[in-house]
Amino acid sequence: MAANLDSVFSALADPTRRTILAMLLEDDMAVTDVAQPFQMSLTAISKHLGILAEAGLISRERRGRVIWCKLEPDAMRNASVWMQGFGQFEPIDLDAFERFLEDELAEEDTGTETQS
Repeated sequence: MAANLDSVFSALADPTRRTILAMLLEDDMAVTDVAQPFQMSLTAISKHLGILAEAGLISRERRGRVIWCKLEPDAMRNASVWMQGFGQFEPIDLDAFERFLEDELAEEDTGTETQS
């Protein structure tokens, strides 16, 4: 479980991957649709998707010539259970998590997020 948690937290550390997860909260998406809002190559997006898939946060399925991505919340639940062991964290409320991600994306769109 520790190795899986490492990959989940590592995947969540990147803002592009968090944005992708927020997009997949709405519905399954084709890889090309996931890549559309980003100013990076399809290869770069595919690498991000690979990291999310290895962490178990998404699954990918080929339908004809199109690869579809789907959010898999179980990996996030495992991370939540691990954090609960410290007694300082509440269980992850996926609705609240969705609102958080939407707020983060809104901040990025308005440019209020500071660049590091």
